[in-house]
Amino acid sequence: MLNITNSILLMTALFNAGSMIVLLRGNVRRRENALFAIFLAALSIWALALIGSQVTNSYIASLYSTKASYIAALVIGVTYYLFSYSFPRSEAFPRSAVWIPTLAVLLFSVVLLVDPSFLTQAIVQYEWGRGVQLDLQGYLTFALLFGALFVGGIARLWAKYLVASGIERTQLLVIVGSVTIAGAAGIFYNLILPSPFLNNAKYIWTGPLFTTCIAIAVMYSVFRLQLFNAKVMITELLIGLLWITTFLRTILAANQTEQMFNGLLFVLSLAIGSLLVRSVRTEVRSREEIQRLSEEKSEFMTFASHEIRNPITAMRGYASLIVDGTVDHASPEVKAVAQKILIGGNDVLNLIAQFLSKSKMELGQISYNSAPFDLAAAASSIADGYVPHAQLRGLTLEKKIDESHQYTIKADEGKVKEVIGNLIDNSLKYTVHGGVTVAVERHGVAVRLTISDTGVGIAPETLPHLFKKFSRADAQKVNLLGTGVGLYLAKTFIEAMGGRIWAESDGKDKGSRFILEFPTQ
Repeated sequence: MLNITNSILLMTALFNAGSMIVLLRGNVRRRENALFAIFLAALSIWALALIGSQVTNSYIASLYSTKASYIAALVIGVTYYLFSYSFPRSEAFPRSAVWIPTLAVLLFSVVLLVDPSFLTQAIVQYEWGRGVQLDLQGYLTFALLFGALFVGGIARLWAKYLVASGIERTQLLVIVGSVTIAGAAGIFYNLILPSPFLNNAKYIWTGPLFTTCIAIAVMYSVFRLQLFNAKVMITELLIGLLWITTFLRTILAANQTEQMFNGLLFVLSLAIGSLLVRSVRTEVRSREEIQRLSEEKSEFMTFASHEIRNPITAMRGYASLIVDGTVDHASPEVKAVAQKILIGGNDVLNLIAQFLSKSKMELGQISYNSAPFDLAAAASSIADGYVPHAQLRGLTLEKKIDESHQYTIKADEGKVKEVIGNLIDNSLKYTVHGGVTVAVERHGVAVRLTISDTGVGIAPETLPHLFKKFSRADAQKVNLLGTGVGLYLAKTFIEAMGGRIWAESDGKDKGSRFILEFPTQ
């Protein structure tokens, strides 16, 4: 039966072993991962060896279990020393940095195993448990070798910390700070107290307990490098701790009934925990796949939009040469056709701009450069640019703007102009007879811009859904060229800049009004 001390050691060993499995599942090919996995394995073996030295009935088994704990401690030291070369950025190993400490650990281990009295002179039974008597020569050799490796690794990481910056500096502080504190405590309880000078091994079991803090700190810093998914790792660790706890409760149960009950809980936790971990892995994989596909779609749209925009811009340039008379001997019929090409090209460019804005929004790349500007002047210039579009469709485009007054707001002028242009263009497309009016006025403490038309109108049941993505007011509108994202982008832009946007209509075939409102400056 395990006592409380050995139970803690067992939990520590299982935790470190579980951390090793999670780390290897994350990315075993990275050198720092492989080294740290060996480090965690050595921690587990160290704790298990200490348990073995206490629970076995054989003196020889207890002696060699103790020897195994010292060998595991040396493996901890050498792997941490090599790990200090690899974290946070791998650097080339000098050959001597690998083979000299590795050879020294191998030679020490061979001598320790061959000579029963080397380092571990005897196993002594005390009231609190079994202790070890260490010979001075073996102890000094072990202390110098372990100290050079472990303290050397700490010193190297502190040196890296002093010249690091950004997130690497934070990660190094987490690692080397926790290792320095926990390592100092471990050296005190496992190297200084049991030494031939003090001969007190009563608290030797606390060493592995402190190494759990090291494991947690390093794992935290490693997953900050995104070597594996943190959500999966945390879920697996928590489930692993639940399994360890229920398993120990089963072993340490006071009677058979309690043991059967705890055993049933352990079996249930195995089943439910496995399903939970599998569910989290599936969710993470699905989310990562969706994110990957979304990014690929947005990248494709950006690439395709740019590739389409260039030839259309060239076509519009040639058409504008005909319309403004730069090209001689163009008949009125040819100019009319060129005007249609110019307007059609402008419509396609507007669609491309909408898709580019949508792609940037999905990638979180939209930014706003807010500054004071005159909303009336901006609306007037945009409206003037759409007069040819209205004339081509046989419509009017009027402005009701008192340009002698300023209507100053604070927003991103470029994005506000983009929204105004989309709304005017939208109104023209939805209007068969009559025209569109652009008005700017003060409304209390706000500046209000209204774009009204005499078009097809908006049904009452459609108004609540008008600004949703891919929503369209009327599938039977005159011009079917549209994406259904213009109003969605307009609402997103305006509200992000502190304004309001909404639509009004008296019903089908009674026109519509789109209203922007910003606080005055």
